[in-house]
Amino acid sequence: MFYGLSKFLKQLLPKQLFYRSLLIVALPIIILQLTISVVFFDSLWIKTNIGMTRALVGEIKTFIDSYNKDGSDRNFVENTFEEYLDIDVVYFQKKNFSDLMNEKWYSPVDRALRRELKSKNLVYWFDTSKIKDTVNLKIKNGDDYFEFFIPRERLTSTSVRIFALWITLPAILIIAIAIIFLKNQTRPIKKLAEVSKKFGRGEDIEEFIPSGASEIRQAGYEFEKMRKRILRHLNQRSEMLSGISHDLRTPLTRMKLQLALIKDKKLIERFSNDIDEMEKMLNEYLQFSSERNKEQNEKFEFNKLIEDIISKFDNEMITFNRGEDFNFNGRKLSIQRCLSNLIENSSKFANKIEINFQKLKGNVLIIIEDNGPGIPIHERENVFKPFYKIDKSRSEKSSSVGLGLSISSDIIRSHGGKIELGESNLGGLKTIISLPF
Repeated sequence: MFYGLSKFLKQLLPKQLFYRSLLIVALPIIILQLTISVVFFDSLWIKTNIGMTRALVGEIKTFIDSYNKDGSDRNFVENTFEEYLDIDVVYFQKKNFSDLMNEKWYSPVDRALRRELKSKNLVYWFDTSKIKDTVNLKIKNGDDYFEFFIPRERLTSTSVRIFALWITLPAILIIAIAIIFLKNQTRPIKKLAEVSKKFGRGEDIEEFIPSGASEIRQAGYEFEKMRKRILRHLNQRSEMLSGISHDLRTPLTRMKLQLALIKDKKLIERFSNDIDEMEKMLNEYLQFSSERNKEQNEKFEFNKLIEDIISKFDNEMITFNRGEDFNFNGRKLSIQRCLSNLIENSSKFANKIEINFQKLKGNVLIIIEDNGPGIPIHERENVFKPFYKIDKSRSEKSSSVGLGLSISSDIIRSHGGKIELGESNLGGLKTIISLPF
């Protein structure tokens, strides 16, 4: 029961830190103001109004009794009442008033006046809102009736407006100040999240300068240290492997020259194939390494990029289902190479390829399907490893060195995306690429 209630409350609560912090600040203030308001209206304002109304109705009852007393000077009673109590009185003889009136059950003033008039057994009619700052009250007196025009301040205290003003304005002021402070505190967190997102996608970012509270600054400093360590590690790895690749080209060239001196043609052919494969492997890695280090992010139209890649294959069996036109910010040449690798792999083993592009909420989806032999489930993770080859029909028909899928996976992941393999509806392999934007 409590778990379900907790889950329900979590769904109602805001998800962003700014609004959660604002709720922590604003909710106690609102509850406090409501509590004070209820106490004020219940114990002070309403009770004061009841006392004032009771006194007024008592004065009116005294006036009627004095007016109806035998031998009394009615003009004297009426003038005294008007002069000292500030209430205008009009007496209507041989006239009746309508018993229908607009009763406002939500008004504390109306409720108090109605209750006190009933307690004195008076037949009445009144209106508290028709005339500004004046209550119009009619009291039946035999076949006649009195009409009283009473200042509204005789029935209710005007301090309620001042109270409402002073209790509302400070609350609004405090919440406004809290919003300004919370904005300043959450802005560095949002900035850190944005920088982390860009860095995770492989974008070049300037040196991050932390700001905000000490805890947020510490997190920012640690992020900047981590970013520099990762960049240093990546640069060292790339430089080391590039150096090794360059150094290996010299002995490969010597081996080619030495092969020319061997007379056994079968031996020459076998060694020559191995050397060519090694050279292709080195060239492929050097090309990828240089592209990754030099290429900058740029905006490009994804549908057009895919169409340009397909046009280079000149294969009528490749079909492309265009999606919504969309400008993507990323390393265009790297993504082009990734998609070219995947389409080239499919074209080697399949005679029908279908490519779909979709723009989803926060992601673009590229799906490549073919009717080839596919890849076994237990091998789908291994094929993304560098230099890995499946010892089946795919590797037998291919001259690949085993870096294509590894490079493609690295490109997608460096953009913050993911690449997955599955079963195609065409009977072969299905490659799903998801890239955030």
